[in-house]
Amino acid sequence: MHLEIITPDKKLFEGEVKLIQLPGSKGGFEMLKNHAPIISTLEKGTIKILDENNKEQFFNIDGGVIENKSNKIIVLVESA
Repeated sequence: MHLEIITPDKKLFEGEVKLIQLPGSKGGFEMLKNHAPIISTLEKGTIKILDENNKEQFFNIDGGVIENKSNKIIVLVESA
């Protein structure tokens, strides 16, 4: 899956990932390859990603939105 995490100031991450965990406004959730299309709001919390090399990365965010379509994920966050 291709992931981009973007703030108003800069791009925090861009690359291929195996898994992403997100702090959704209705509760945390995760996505794997071929997840159904989704648009969701995010709350303050931590995004966890597992990249293609099984390296974990964490981003603390203050909220935002996510869109996933055809294994392309875009996360727009207020600040991180």
